[in-house]
Amino acid sequence: MNIPIQVLDHARDLPLPFYATEGSAGMDIHAAVGEPLTLAAGKVAMVPTGLCVAIPQGYEIQVRSRSGLAAKNGVFALNSPGTIDSDYRGEIKVILANFSDTDFVIERGLRIAQLVVAKHEHVSWQTVESLDETTRANGGFGSTGERS
Repeated sequence: MNIPIQVLDHARDLPLPFYATEGSAGMDIHAAVGEPLTLAAGKVAMVPTGLCVAIPQGYEIQVRSRSGLAAKNGVFALNSPGTIDSDYRGEIKVILANFSDTDFVIERGLRIAQLVVAKHEHVSWQTVESLDETTRANGGFGSTGERS
């Protein structure tokens, strides 16, 4: 699948999103900050990428945390997975949150998140008086028990 991508002036020197390995589902995306951005402990920032895309209708791009950034630094992509809709044409920005107790510096070109292209369906709702029965019924939120 080919997806049109526009690289804004402030990101011309950065790589396009890429798959780090042959088996990767997500493409790494980079921070297009003009100067280092300090993400204080417990704070949130919208980090520019300098990229705009034209996603085909029926698809979305999901923005997800990078596991290494989360595990090693406590920095996560919020609203994860975030959705970039097919009709959005603005710059992709990643909402990062620092859940650690230490400030984190986002340098230009840092891989800050990953993008996953996913097909989706539009649905129509059908109002009914009741739903079919299942064994689980309305059990949720831990109703299947603890791990043993």
